[in-house]
Amino acid sequence: MKAASKLREGARTSVRMRGFTIHMDEPRDAGGDDSAPTPQEMLAGSLGSCMAITAKMYAERKGWPLEGVDVSIEIVRFLASDYPSAAGQTGYVHEIREDVTLYGPLDDQQRSRLLQIAQRCPVSRALGTPSYFVANLHAGESSDN
Repeated sequence: MKAASKLREGARTSVRMRGFTIHMDEPRDAGGDDSAPTPQEMLAGSLGSCMAITAKMYAERKGWPLEGVDVSIEIVRFLASDYPSAAGQTGYVHEIREDVTLYGPLDDQQRSRLLQIAQRCPVSRALGTPSYFVANLHAGESSDN
């Protein structure tokens, strides 16, 4: 996985991934032009899309009659001191709320299993396990690119 982001003016960024370009921005009240989703919205969308795709692929492998998947993600930030199950030395915690709707003539056991599988999608695993950031800083000579 690799993405390259460029920001030259305002808050709008262009992000290249493989042969695709997408854009992200911030709302006007946060200093942007509100011309594209925010990075946080893209994160929520990435998680929801990953969950839906993972459930669909699993159902196809099993031959289950899954006709569609809707996933709504909401990420809510809390002060750690206000969140009952917060542990460690962090100042904030994020609660990721997932609303999943599965379409098709599935039984309760299939629906339950598909939810379990969706919650183990690659994006969910990346968010739910420890991550380590390794930064490399470079000096650019011009901002024309």
